[in-house]
Amino acid sequence: MLPIPAEELNGTGTLGPYWTFYRAVASEQLSRWLPESPSTVLDLSGGRGRWSAQAAKAGHRVLEVVDFRRTVEGPAPLHDASRVGQVRADDLRFLPDGSVDAVLAEERALSIELMAESAIADVARVLRPGGRALVSVDSLVLGMAILAEQNFWAHLRQTDEVMLVPWPDGSITRCFSSGQLRELLTGAGLEVEWIRPRTVLSPSTVDHVLASDPRALTWLVNTELEAHPDDDDTVGIHLVASARRP
Repeated sequence: MLPIPAEELNGTGTLGPYWTFYRAVASEQLSRWLPESPSTVLDLSGGRGRWSAQAAKAGHRVLEVVDFRRTVEGPAPLHDASRVGQVRADDLRFLPDGSVDAVLAEERALSIELMAESAIADVARVLRPGGRALVSVDSLVLGMAILAEQNFWAHLRQTDEVMLVPWPDGSITRCFSSGQLRELLTGAGLEVEWIRPRTVLSPSTVDHVLASDPRALTWLVNTELEAHPDDDDTVGIHLVASARRP
């Protein structure tokens, strides 16, 4: 899969069909990952509401942390107050140990939080034994694509060092290999269930299939999720991992 230009990552480019597919994959992935029985879910995905709304619709009680170590642009979406509670906090000290069943850290939350080790340690602490976390991060593929666009050729080498990548808007993202993400999770005492690229199908493939038959979206999503590119960090702009507290 070729790296996606930076403007496409913000939804301002021309890959509309691909982003429709990407969002459908993420939604179905979360649907399959969520606990089967009603549970308490902590959402650290930035206060945009999408993930909390889906978890609440599936019957879970959700606590959404707004402004978790970063600023959210624009007003937060409205929620069903009976299912989703919101709290503004810079860390998780307000939560007791083992108080939640599942944690969502989508929207690249651990990449935007440069001290990801501290953030994931908080996640491990508030998870009950047997609880699970679903996290997404920027991949090395993405990091190297952004560096190439900025002509930082000397930095384009994969090492075991932390890769911090400046974005054109002045922000910094932390990019991970699958090995680094695994080390981050196990270092916090979590057991990794799987790590994979969010998508392995290329934008050109998705665009071609959907242009031929717009009804093929469900087939494409199922094809993506039935693939097993475990620990493959040579494709995809984002990595997704599921981990469990023993």
